[in-house]
Amino acid sequence: MARDTQITIVGNLTADPELRFTNSGQAVVDFTVASTPSQYDSKSGQWRDGNTLFMRCSAWNEFAENISESLRKGMRVIVQGNLVQRNFEDRTGAQRTVVELRVEEVGPSLRWARAEVTRQERSGSGQGRGGYQGGNRNAGQSGSGYVSNQASYSAPQGGANDDPWGTSQGDSFGEPPF
Repeated sequence: MARDTQITIVGNLTADPELRFTNSGQAVVDFTVASTPSQYDSKSGQWRDGNTLFMRCSAWNEFAENISESLRKGMRVIVQGNLVQRNFEDRTGAQRTVVELRVEEVGPSLRWARAEVTRQERSGSGQGRGGYQGGNRNAGQSGSGYVSNQASYSAPQGGANDDPWGTSQGDSFGEPPF
């Protein structure tokens, strides 16, 4: 995967993420991000929108379920992943090619919103990354589609005895022990 084309896209979800399960029981989520570049026109003093890019995105397994439970239509998101090209035969028998984003990371944009993050327990020891998911499923939204509720980020309390960032038991200053 070192040679995959990695990109980051910022935009709005065009619909709620679509969660489905394969015949073997694996969760897969598909969603589309609409990203519209803007440029300032100094002659008119106005912002002009460029052509909108609609990027189809997909993720698998527990990650797919976290996305499905956390993100909603209209939310501004930041998505990072690898571009993949896929060939298939459509219903009419014609050969088609699509370019999709295989999602590695996704989260809400906090430029004009706030989000609450809830740590998810990892189900397998093979996944040594991250472990946070957005928790804004029932958040109110303004007309622009941005989440507008109060929120906070919080990591789990405590930690291992050798964790310098864990909650200290006897230290009133709360500084790491180094």
